[in-house]
Amino acid sequence: MPCHTTRTEALLKFIQIFDSSFPSGTFAHSFGLEPHMGIVKNAKDLKRFLENIVIYQHLKMEFPTILKVYKYAKSGSLNPLLRLDVKFSSMYSHAFAKAYKTIGKNYFSHLEHLKPKKKITKLYFESVKTEQTPCNEIVLLSLLAYDLGMAKEDFMLFWSKKNLINIAASSLKISKIKPSQIQQILFSMDDFLRRQIKDIDTDLSNFNPIFDFVVYMHKSVEPRLFMT
Repeated sequence: MPCHTTRTEALLKFIQIFDSSFPSGTFAHSFGLEPHMGIVKNAKDLKRFLENIVIYQHLKMEFPTILKVYKYAKSGSLNPLLRLDVKFSSMYSHAFAKAYKTIGKNYFSHLEHLKPKKKITKLYFESVKTEQTPCNEIVLLSLLAYDLGMAKEDFMLFWSKKNLINIAASSLKISKIKPSQIQQILFSMDDFLRRQIKDIDTDLSNFNPIFDFVVYMHKSVEPRLFMT
């Protein structure tokens, strides 16, 4: 994908939005790091964990969602956008779906006072106010990025890096990895992220954030069929 320059207006908005203390205090999600206590023990483990988050989560769920938000927003189609919002929630585990919705609502409570430029953004904001849609963080912020004229590739990088910073910060609580090591890991992720967004499948696919944890806990996993 070609390089893009983020518009100053969008850059200023998202520097503020993606600050870890926005709007007051932190609301972030560690995205499954806690269950890996004892597995993520050092800098090498953390780097592998972050890379896997990008490969098996962001590339399969969030990035395709961003592409679809931009596609539907460009066409001015509200209903497909609302269906996408619901689909995103339904494809995640309950804990993750709840977290994305909670964070999205937290963001919206501070962003609803902005004046969107695009009609589609205004319609989506109204749908959130009337509780017609879950208001997942990724859908809300993708639409705002589109409204501000930010290239989708730039938003992917901004959003993903924000998440990786939050996850890495939470590792301070469960490991003995030094802050300076974490900073180096995060710096090293920049080129990795740019490489990953070159070829993205536009279809969403399920991601189980506790799969590794389940496998570690159960040496033999037997599939079961439940019927009602």
